[in-house]
Amino acid sequence: MFGFIALNKPLGLTSHDCVAQVRRLLRIKKVGHGGTLDPLATGVLPIAVGKATRLLQFLPENKAYRAIIRFGTQTTTDDLEGEVIQCQPTPNLTSEDIKPFLCEFIGKIEQIPPAYSAIQQGGKRLYELARQGKTVEVPVRTVEITKIDVLNWYPGEFGELEVLIYCGPGTYIRAIARDLGEKLQVGGTLAGLERTESCGMKLSDSVSLEQLKIEVEQGNFTPISPELGLKHLIGVSLLEIQGQRWCQGQKIAYPSFNGVSVPQIVRVHEEGEKFLGMGEIVLGETGQILIPKVVM
Repeated sequence: MFGFIALNKPLGLTSHDCVAQVRRLLRIKKVGHGGTLDPLATGVLPIAVGKATRLLQFLPENKAYRAIIRFGTQTTTDDLEGEVIQCQPTPNLTSEDIKPFLCEFIGKIEQIPPAYSAIQQGGKRLYELARQGKTVEVPVRTVEITKIDVLNWYPGEFGELEVLIYCGPGTYIRAIARDLGEKLQVGGTLAGLERTESCGMKLSDSVSLEQLKIEVEQGNFTPISPELGLKHLIGVSLLEIQGQRWCQGQKIAYPSFNGVSVPQIVRVHEEGEKFLGMGEIVLGETGQILIPKVVM
C-alpha cells in the first residue's frame, strides 16, 4: 500500500480522526495527512499511505478555500465554534461596501493567526493555552494570498459573504474573516469553510470516507500514485548502475541534467520509469550533482 488519497473530510471530524479511520479501513499503521482542517471545515484532506508519508513534504503547497464570512459577529475562535464576544447587526451592509477592502488581503501580508490554533508555543498548542485561560502571545506570520473571488452575498441582520480564496501554506481563513470585519468596523467571523484544493488534489476528485470504505470492501481501492501526486516536479532518469549507487546514499555526478536549474528538488527514476525517490540537484565542482533526499 503506497500512495495518496484525496479525502473529502466531513463536518465534525478532526484531521486526526480521519487519519485514524483510514488507518482502520486499510489496516495499515503508516498513514498521515498533508494539512490540518478544523472540525467545522470540510473538503480536501490529502492523505498519504505507507511509505508515501515520507513524500508529503514534496507535494504542492498552494491551497484554495470556499469560505462564508459572517459580519456583525466576533468570537473567541474567529469561527462559530467559539464564544460570541461581540454582536452588532449589519442590516445596511452591502457587498459593494466590502469589495474595496478585499484587495488589501492580496499578495504577501502579515497575519496574526487565531489564538485558538494548532501553532506550537513552548511545546504546547496555542488552543491548549487559550483553553486554560492563559494570555496567548500569537506570533505574526507572513502569508501569501494570490486571489479572492466573490461568489455570493447573503444580506440580512448579519450579512454573509461567500468567497473563493487562493493562498499559500500557513494561511488562516479565520484570520481573514476576523480582519475583514475589523476593517469594516463591524466585526467578522468564519461561518463556513470548505477546502477545494490542497497539495495538488481537487475536491472534484476526492472521495468520502463512505466511498473509501465501499471501494476497500469491494477490492477496488487504488491510491493515487506518487508519480501523479508529484507530477509538478521534474523527473530525472538514471541508468541501472547509477540508480543502485544513488539508492545506497551516493551522490551521482552528471554533466548536465537537461532543463533543470539548480538547486532543485526532482523525482528520480531508474530506466523503465521505476520510481526511486526524491533527490536534489546541486552544482558541484565539475558539474551538476544529484543528492538523495528520500530513497524509497
